[in-house]
Amino acid sequence: MSGVPPGRTPGTGPVTGSGVAEEQLRDVFDALATSVHGTPDRYPAALADWRRRERRRRIVLAILAAVIFALADIIGLWALSRADVNTHIIFNDRPGTSTEAPTSGIGPPP
Repeated sequence: MSGVPPGRTPGTGPVTGSGVAEEQLRDVFDALATSVHGTPDRYPAALADWRRRERRRRIVLAILAAVIFALADIIGLWALSRADVNTHIIFNDRPGTSTEAPTSGIGPPP
């Protein structure tokens, strides 16, 4: 009544053929699963190894950042020490050469 021929289930081959194949696969996988034995102490060793590598990676990263920071400081101090003392980088005017007289009081200019 459902439109499926007798001896077949929807979406599969004959019932007898698929049942035998499933049983054979199940037997093979059961035999494979019983032959695999993992060492119970392997997980803690792998976890310790992973943590050791992670700690080493973080230490190397921190040392690299410190070296880059120190190198930038050294280059900056070297560049500042090489600068001419009489050269004004920010202001081009000399003290006392202002053309405007200072105003007395506080407030906006007149």
